[in-house]
Formats: sequence, structure tokens, C-alpha cells
Amino acid sequence: MNTKTPPKYIMTTQSADRTGIVAALTGCLSRHDGFIHELAQFGTPSSERFFSRICFSIAAETRAALDADLARVCAEFDLNTQIIPQARPTKALIMVSKFDHCLNDLIYRHRAGLLNIDIVGIVSNHGTHKAEIEARGHTFHHIPVTAKGKPQAEAALRALAEETQTELIVLARYMQILSADMCRDFSGRIINIHHSFLPGFKGAKPYDRAYERGVKLIGATAHYVTADLDEGPIIEQSVERVDHSHTPRRLVALGRDVEARTLARAVKLHSEHRVFLNGIKTVILP
Repeated sequence: MNTKTPPKYIMTTQSADRTGIVAALTGCLSRHDGFIHELAQFGTPSSERFFSRICFSIAAETRAALDADLARVCAEFDLNTQIIPQARPTKALIMVSKFDHCLNDLIYRHRAGLLNIDIVGIVSNHGTHKAEIEARGHTFHHIPVTAKGKPQAEAALRALAEETQTELIVLARYMQILSADMCRDFSGRIINIHHSFLPGFKGAKPYDRAYERGVKLIGATAHYVTADLDEGPIIEQSVERVDHSHTPRRLVALGRDVEARTLARAVKLHSEHRVFLNGIKTVILP
């Protein structure tokens, strides 16, 4: 008797919404003895779009038949469907400037097996963290950025992303603005993190300004990067309550913790293929 556990896959689907899509997809899996472990779907009334995520397992010898049958279903319902092996990690390129709290958190979660990513390299416009990153076994790439040399720096970044077959770029407090062309070409594949005081407290020392104003909530937003600075589709947000006793230094410490946790959750959601772009918003399927 064959006791080998069949491999698991994640099927993501998006399309115009219509009756019968879920039945067609699950029926297709059923015909080929696919076992469904998770199924989440959402239809958006405002845009009449359909999104679904199905985690399933299937015997290797029936996979080809499933693919052929699924192609027929996709043609009938005009579905944009992808099937990804659940165990396959997302190739991620992490970018950082001087603040390394988000980077350190991502590296820890990766080593602990909490993030299904393959860190293909770490890029910085400063050489500050080179020794530490290399000591941890990761490849460090120093790509300096100057006012006149931005096009050359971005060309080097593009070449690195292509060489490493990068699927996701994570801006872990990378403090340089990417060009509109870069944002367009990597749409839905660059995640950024920033504190929640934007757009109110822009520029330097936002936590000092928050302290002066007596804010009661601090937080962070993780989003996909677009040409509109810090206004891309939101993936994850977190907040912490504070009060009058919190000094600017304490606010900064809390803010960095919130940023690290929020970015890690966004990367986890993306690498598990739970995030779908829906115009200027996202749909997150459980």
C-alpha cells in the first residue's frame, strides 16, 4: 500500500465574479481525487471581482490530468489561476538602510521557520551592517545611492533581482525612493513599512512631534509600493496605545517593535499567497 503523503499546493484564482466558480473549481479537484485542506473566497460587490485561495493535496500521478481539466474550467469561466507548491519558499530580496530592527526580525523569523521565504540577498545603500549580515550567512550587496547616481543604483538593483530570480522585494526600513518605473515593473512584489504618523508627521523625528502633540496611538502600516509615496495598497496595520508618560525615546522603541511585527506579518501573508490586489486596495484571504 502506498502511504506516501501527496504534495500540497495552493491554487489562487481571480476573475470577474459570476455564479458557479467555486463549484467548478472544487468539482475539478474532486474529479481527480484532490483533497481540499483550506478554502477561502470573496466576491467584492463594489468591483464585481472574485478571489479565492484553495490549499489542496493531490497524488503526483494525477497532477497532469488535473492541469488539463483546470485549463478547460479556466477557459470556460475566464479565470486567472495559479498553482504553487505550498512548500516552495518565496525568493525574497531584503533592502535596508541604517535602522536594522525590521531586518533582524525577518532574519530571526526566517531561521525559526516562521516565514516561508528564501532570503536571496540583503541590499543596503550603506555598508553599516555588512559584517553582521555576512556573519549570519547571508549575502550582502552594497549599492550606494547618490543624487546623480540613482539610475545606476537602480539598474544594479534590477540586475541583482533578475540574477537571484527575486519574487519579492522587502523594504525593511530602506530610506530611498524607488522610481515610478521600478514600482510599475514590480507591482505587487515590493512591500514597504512605515510608522503610522504619515502623512501628518512627515520628515525627521516624527516620534518627537507625536510626543509634543500627545498622541494616544502609535502604529505601523505595511503596504505594496507604488509611485505614490507611502500610499500603496495596504496589507497589514498594527497599533499600540500610549499615554502621557511615554517619552520620545520610549515611543521610538515601541514604534520599532510595531514596525517589525507588522512587516513580518505582511511578508508572511504574501509568501502564503493570501494577498490579492484589488485596485488601490487588497483582499486578504484567511
